Amino acid sequence: MSSEAPAFVGADLRLAAQLERLLAAAAPLEGCALLLGLKTAQVLVVQEVWPCCNRWPVAEERGRRFAIDPREQLLAQKWARQHQMVVLGFAHSHPSSPPVPSATDLAWCVAPALLAIQGFEAPGRQAGLAWWWIEADGAEPLRLPIRLPWRMGL
Repeated sequence: MSSEAPAFVGADLRLAAQLERLLAAAAPLEGCALLLGLKTAQVLVVQEVWPCCNRWPVAEERGRRFAIDPREQLLAQKWARQHQMVVLGFAHSHPSSPPVPSATDLAWCVAPALLAIQGFEAPGRQAGLAWWWIEADGAEPLRLPIRLPWRMGL
């Protein structure tokens, strides 16, 4: 893992709950969102969740695949810059599997990036969110702890 890997994710309870609800609402399809905020030397601070529609081109596959419209990504990047933030990464759900990055997640991720996954440990038993740091060099994903509530400078 590179020295650029963050030590943890900081977010407030409202944002974490919003993200969980957003991803759960898409079931049985994969839900998705962009994560906006600040990156310090050791912390990724999630300040906004940017809800996105799953635009995977084959509708029947949206229960196991997702795609975010590039125009939506550009709008989020522009908005983030205007608010002194960056796009830290993305979140999505695994409606029928654990919250662990799949081979497809890793292959399609533009790294380095934060990846939050809401998954299920068993049918009908939600596992909650897991936060991952994905490196650009193909290294193993690093599971990051999250600190709730997080208040930056308050």
